Parts: sequence; structure tokens; C-alpha cells
Amino acid sequence: MAPETPLLDKINSPADLKKFDANQLQQIADELRAETIDAVSVTGGHLGAGLGVVELTVALHYLFDTPDDKIVWDVGHQVYPHKILSGRRDRIRTLRQGGGLSGFTKRSESEYDPFGAAHASTSISAALGFAVGSDLQCNHNRAIAVIGDGAMTGGMAYEALNNAGAMHNKLIVILNDNDMSIAPPVGALSAYLSRLISSKPYRSLRDIGLHMSEKFPRPMKKAAQRAEEYARGMLTGGTLFEELGFYYVGPIDGHNMEHLIPVLKNVRDDEAEGPVLVHVVTQKGKGYDPAEQSADKYHGVGKFNVVTGTLDKGNANAPSYTKVYAESLIKEARDDDKIVAITAAMPSGTGLDLFEKEFPQRSFDVGLAEQHAVTFAAGLAADGMKPFATIYSTFLQRAFDQIVHDVALQDLPVRFAMDRAGYVGADGQTHCGAFDIAYLACLPNMIVMAPSDEAELVHMVATAVDIDSQPSAFRYPRGESVGVDMPERGEILPIGKGRILREGTKIALLSYGTRLQDCLDAAEELQAHGLSTTVADARFAKPLDEDLVRRLAGEHEVLVTIEEGSVGGFGSQVAQFLAMEGRFDHGLKFRPMVMPDAFLDQDSPRKQVELAGLSNTDIVAMAMAALGVDAESGSVQGRA
Repeated sequence: MAPETPLLDKINSPADLKKFDANQLQQIADELRAETIDAVSVTGGHLGAGLGVVELTVALHYLFDTPDDKIVWDVGHQVYPHKILSGRRDRIRTLRQGGGLSGFTKRSESEYDPFGAAHASTSISAALGFAVGSDLQCNHNRAIAVIGDGAMTGGMAYEALNNAGAMHNKLIVILNDNDMSIAPPVGALSAYLSRLISSKPYRSLRDIGLHMSEKFPRPMKKAAQRAEEYARGMLTGGTLFEELGFYYVGPIDGHNMEHLIPVLKNVRDDEAEGPVLVHVVTQKGKGYDPAEQSADKYHGVGKFNVVTGTLDKGNANAPSYTKVYAESLIKEARDDDKIVAITAAMPSGTGLDLFEKEFPQRSFDVGLAEQHAVTFAAGLAADGMKPFATIYSTFLQRAFDQIVHDVALQDLPVRFAMDRAGYVGADGQTHCGAFDIAYLACLPNMIVMAPSDEAELVHMVATAVDIDSQPSAFRYPRGESVGVDMPERGEILPIGKGRILREGTKIALLSYGTRLQDCLDAAEELQAHGLSTTVADARFAKPLDEDLVRRLAGEHEVLVTIEEGSVGGFGSQVAQFLAMEGRFDHGLKFRPMVMPDAFLDQDSPRKQVELAGLSNTDIVAMAMAALGVDAESGSVQGRA
């Protein structure tokens, strides 16, 4: 049964929200929280973070003139309440579904989403861009960045703070501290201080005091400055931000409208130049007991029962690739004490929470800092350790410079384990692992692998452990594995060697990664059309199995490569080799099948593969078209 929301029912945009009295805002927040919980129970998605910013979301839209004023949400997984208030409530139960609302902010979706997000630590930089643009265009729009304390572990946030602090543009940064990682609020005293130091009289007195202190003898000047630093820094924890050039306000209780509204109003109306940071303390999962008790578990959820909080676990028939990787690494680490594991704020997402339970001293979560993670791993490798940098494909691309200069250039044996390779379903465009094959296979000294199933993944973990003279990488998808028989321990694969699973004479299908089963299914269908088909598993994009490629090209009329990656990846490596060998001069029909040159919206992973033209049906059509054969009739095109 849907929750009763009499006040929320009257809100179709932030303009409607402004019609209410301030004393009604808490009820609106309560209704918004109930609506968010109910919607996510139907669709699944990110829950805890959104529940933690309900009051803050209401307060921001109540006080600021969105969409003219720009609210930039860092990461974006907390924006479901924002979407409900900004005209998208009628579609909120399409979240993360095919054709539905994105689970993150998206510029093309709404004018209330001024900047797209899903990767962390970008909001302050983007909001500063809006602030400077507003000043240059004299439109006086305000720019507000909302960033969590987790995203503040990313170096880019500090680069932006440093830049903004040296400028005079009016930028408002709201630090959503939902782990109390900096300082807890201290009740009424904290609220009073926050209102005081955000007010115009205090700002004026402060400025006058600072100006007068310049006229004092040096000891008195220092005493005055130290007194203010103590009052504003020691009591509130804002010294760091003050040193970076921000006017610090807080901490304040992010769930108390009587604290939020006056402080944010003061900050909004302040005409002083320069950036302001408002420190707001919130609780993940606020207002929903199961999420409050297990914030990590309810960070991202599937469908669930609102009353009991019971999560729908689905009917998995095979273990996830993530779990297979983690368990394989644990087995290897039991026999090799040089193996260490590194993740960038994704221990459960990458399976390294399992590794950490057994090897807490050899497991490192560095926060949302992929660049640091890679160079940290490089340092470990340089000292003789065997680091596994376990990072989502889409997040690893943030550290490309470090991969090039700190790892590949020095030939350091960092092992990159890339989860979420290929299409990721409901997380959509921002989390799709499209580019890792291309951006790694172009690097000298890099070994690049991809398993076709979970058993091959076990072998590649063992192989990566054994590669001790150069960097290596392997990718694997999100979700359930194929369901093949599993080896007890991984075998070390011969580097740069693929395998043939099915022999034929007319068409060769060369798969890289987990599209192998589609290739085998396509081969069966091609055989039904009388087209004898070979199926091979490349295993390695680099070094390329040149003997295998040479044989497939020489013994078949058509060679098709298939990969769930962008152009420039495995197929391009094969094409480069074939061109240099002169194989195209002898009539070989070569067709690389890759992801389309487009960012696909969220949908089921299988639907995304079909939309991308990488299914078994598409493989059949591609091979037959290369031969000039009509896929439906089986006849040669142009003939009766």
C-alpha cells in the first residue's frame, strides 16, 4: 500500500514547495522519505544515501531558486528525493529501468539536474564552474555543491577546494558528513554557533575585527586572530577549510529543519565575496530502521519488503563473478604472503570484504581515490609485493595517467582486477565498463586478459599471481556467472595463448571475454544453415595469440571477433596484426563486433547486449552478411 502523502501530493515542482510555511517542511520531509522508501522497494536502487539527505533536499529547494540556482550533487546516488520534488514523481517507480529515470543526475533528463554525476568528487569543480560562469554572465545565479564525506576522500575535491579558496566567486559547498568523520554536532550550542557565524552581523563584526587587528601591535593582532581561530576552528572543526580559503559554518544537524533553514538562509543571503562551506551532519538510512541499522547493506538494494525490510535475493543459479574472484584470490593468498588487495571505497562491491576478513593486514581500502590506489599499488610492487588493484572498469579509467607513468612505464607487476566490465544493467551509462580493453591494450608491457566464464577467471587469478615481471590486467562482468564446473585451484595459463572450442571450415568466431557462449550458440545456428563454424576463445588481447589468429584467418573465409568493449580494443589489435601480415590482400572477410559508438541507457544487461548488437542472433547475421547470405532465407543475396 502506497504511503499517505497529503502535502507531497500538492508538490509538482520546487515552486510549489515554496508555497508552504516553514513549519510544514518537516511533515513534507517525512512524506518524501516514505515515498522514497516505497519507490525503491519496487525498483531497487540506492537507498541509504537518499534517506540521509531528505531534510537537506527539502531545505535547498525551499530556499534556493532552482533550476536557476544550480545544485550539483556529488556522485548522485542520493538524488531520488530531489527527483521527486523536481517534477519526476510520476516516473519515480521507473528508476533504473529500461526507458525510465536514471539512478543518478542526468542533464538530458531534467533542467533541475544541471550536471551529470555518478563518479565521486566532481561536484565542487563543477559548481565552481557554474559560479564563475554566473559572474561572467552577470546573472547572479547561485551555485551549490553537495558532497559527502566519502567523496571528500578523492583528491579532486581538494584540488577544487584549493582553487575555489583562492578565488572570490560566491560558491556554497555543503559537506554532507554522514559518517561523523570530521566532527559531531553538539546540540543547541552547535546550532546557535552556526546561526551566529553564518549571519550578516557576525560577518560584519568579523571583518571589522580583522581590519582593526591590523592596526594593533603584533602581539595583540595575533591574540585577536587566535581567539577567532579558537572560536571558529577548535570549537567547530573548520580549521582545514578556513586554511583553504573557505568561510566555514557548522557542524549542524542535517535532520533538524529549525537548524537547517536559518543557516542556509543566512548563507543564501550573504553578499560577502568568496566561498562558504556548510558542514551538515546526517545519518545514512535516516527514518527507516533496517537502513539505519545496516547502512552498508542498504546503500544499494534490490527490491525489498517495506514492512519487514527483507531484501529480495532473487534466484541465482551460479555464483557471481565478484565472489569467484574474491574466493580465488583468498586461496592464492593463503599460499603467498606477498599478495595484497587494494580497493577504492568498494570493498563489498569488489568482494574484497571477504578478503579483508581473512587478511585484514593485507587488505587496503584507500577511499574514493583511484589515482592514489594505482600509485600506492605501484609502490607496493616496487617493494616486492604482489598487489591486486581491484577496481571497477569504469572507475579505473580515472587513474589512466598513473597506470601509464607509475606502472607500465616502470614495468611494475601491479595486477589490475576489473569488476563491472561491459554492460552493467540498471547502473546505466556511468558505470558501464566499455573502455578498459582499449586503454590498457595500447600500453607497452601490459598483459591484458579476459575470462570467458568463472572457471577461466580462477585460472587468470592464478596466472596474474605468477606474472612477476610486468603489469597485468583481467576483466570480468557484474552479476551471475555461467554455471560451469569449477576447478579447486587455478592453473597458470600460457601467456598470450588462446584455445579452440569448436572446429569448422567456413567461418571463424574469435571471442574475447564472456560473449563466448553467444558465439557457441551462433555456431550452432550457422551450422543449421550449412555454414561450418570454428569458435575460439582468445583469452588474451595482449600479447595476441598470433599463431591462432594466423590460423583462423588462413583457414576460413570469414573471421569475426566479438567483445563487450569499445572500438579500439581486441578487434583493433587483431586488425592491426592482420593488416601487417597482409591477410586482407588475400580476400579475408574480417568483421570486428564491438559496442556501438554510443552511451546506452540503463536496462537489463541482456537487453543492453541485444541493443548493442552483440547477441548470438547478431553474430549470425554479421557472419552471414559477410558471406553475402541472407540470414532469414539462407540464400546468397542477389540470387533466386
